[in-house]
Amino acid sequence: MQFNLDLNRHSYAIRAYGPGSVTVTLPLDSEDPAPAAVDAIGPAATHIRQEVITQSLIITPQHLIRDWPPQTLQELAEDHIRVLVELGVEVVLLGCGARLQWPDSQVLAPLMQARIGYELMDTAAACRTYNILMSDGRRVAAALLMI
Repeated sequence: MQFNLDLNRHSYAIRAYGPGSVTVTLPLDSEDPAPAAVDAIGPAATHIRQEVITQSLIITPQHLIRDWPPQTLQELAEDHIRVLVELGVEVVLLGCGARLQWPDSQVLAPLMQARIGYELMDTAAACRTYNILMSDGRRVAAALLMI
C-alpha cells in the first residue's frame, strides 16, 4: 500500500509497505548517507528521497535503524527492546509481521520498566499508525518486522 499524504520533509516517514518491504522517506536536511536512497516525486510534485528497506527496522521521526536484528517475533529479545528505550520515545508500535502475534511478556519488560507505552499490531497497521502519530508530533517509534 502506498500513502499519499502531506509528508513532513524533515522527518523519517513511511511512504509505502508491502510483503517484504517498507519504503521510507528520508528527511531532506538529513546527513544520513542512505546509499540505497532514490529520488522520487511526492505529494504536490515535491521532491523527496526514499529508500526501500527489506529487513526489520526501527523508525522514529529523527532516527532510522536499518537491519534491526530480529527478523521474526521468535527472535525478538530484551536486548532488541532496550534499543527502543534508548531512543527516548513515549510510545512504541511493534509491528509483528503479517498478523498480530504476542511476544513473551519478559521480552517487553524494558518498555514497562521505562514506563514507555507500547502497542502490538500487524506491521501494516503499525506503518499506518506510525505516520499518524508522527504527524501529530508524538515521540513515537515503530519497530517493524517484515510482512
